[in-house]
Amino acid sequence: MPTEEQVTEKLAGVIDPELRRNIVDLGMVRSIDIHDDGRVDVVVSLTTPGCPIRNHFQQAVVQNVSELEGVERVEVGFDVLSDSEKGELQQKLGRGKLPDGALAQVKNVICVASGKGGVGKSTMTANLAAALVAGGHSAGALDCDVYGYSIPRMLGVNRKPEVSPERKIIPPVSPAGPKVMSIGFFVDENAAVVWRGPMLHKAIQQFLEDVAWEELDYLLLDLPPGTGDVSMTLAQLLPQSKIVIVTTPQPAAQSVAARTAEMAAKVDLEVMGVIENMSAFNGPGGERVSIFGEGGGQLLADELDVPLLAKVPLSEDLREHADDGTPLVTEDPDDPASQAIRTAARGIVAQSPVALPVMETVAAAGVPAAAISGTELPVIQ
Repeated sequence: MPTEEQVTEKLAGVIDPELRRNIVDLGMVRSIDIHDDGRVDVVVSLTTPGCPIRNHFQQAVVQNVSELEGVERVEVGFDVLSDSEKGELQQKLGRGKLPDGALAQVKNVICVASGKGGVGKSTMTANLAAALVAGGHSAGALDCDVYGYSIPRMLGVNRKPEVSPERKIIPPVSPAGPKVMSIGFFVDENAAVVWRGPMLHKAIQQFLEDVAWEELDYLLLDLPPGTGDVSMTLAQLLPQSKIVIVTTPQPAAQSVAARTAEMAAKVDLEVMGVIENMSAFNGPGGERVSIFGEGGGQLLADELDVPLLAKVPLSEDLREHADDGTPLVTEDPDDPASQAIRTAARGIVAQSPVALPVMETVAAAGVPAAAISGTELPVIQ
């Protein structure tokens, strides 16, 4: 039979999909009981009685613990953290409150960062989200650039969000498909946002935890330029999110973008890859014109040892469709810029973990196994 330490090690592979940390580090494993008949009982403490991700924990615990030799059956029980335990967890995480399920069903959180402004990061975010939807995935776009919000306009959303009976903000859906959230929905049109760091932190946390994102394959976050307050807030709230870096080809942009990668390393976030925007384009006579130079994206990708996801050509159509709120990737899929962005989206999908359904029978659920009809193929253990 496995030891309690071995079971604990397996439970460390069970990640809370909202806090993005494992349930052992979070102190959510209440008890482990190992029986001589091969049964292992695990009790997991939830942050709230009506936790919407209870089934996720149940399946993941069964799957992970069942991999141990000698385990015949896994039973999962649940209780709720006490107020003092919740307070300790809040203090450990540095949060004013614990989330209650808004991000629980979001599978992948991707931060789109640049380190500097003017490289087309928001345009990439909007078009990547639209490209992911066009590729059959559910996606959302969160405008974390509070001072320079532009995602609603680029995705053609100009209406205020509604509020659900559960007091959650319902993100509007773009005509291109992604769900959208931005500070732009809550201020007067084109109004300047003049906030200090603590207000930024609170706003970003509210966008993550008080918005009814529901089931999403990808949530793309459009980060502001630089490596300041918002980046550190996201690293704290979403420690398992990943970063895509957008740069232009010239060395000046590449060196600044490298600082974003350095920030990601300091806060232990993974860089998925690099997108080179405003790459060379073909002039009216068919000549190749490199206004912003050549090769900066590939050099940065090589330096970071990550893939170059795409080289997006400088495109007037890409800019015009962003201004009109009609993403180029959906309006003209054959445009060279569209094809490059779709390639980047496929690269993101290729690097995203796919959670296969758990086929184990969960004893704790109390559901009897289906009767054998005599026609089923034997299961090879």
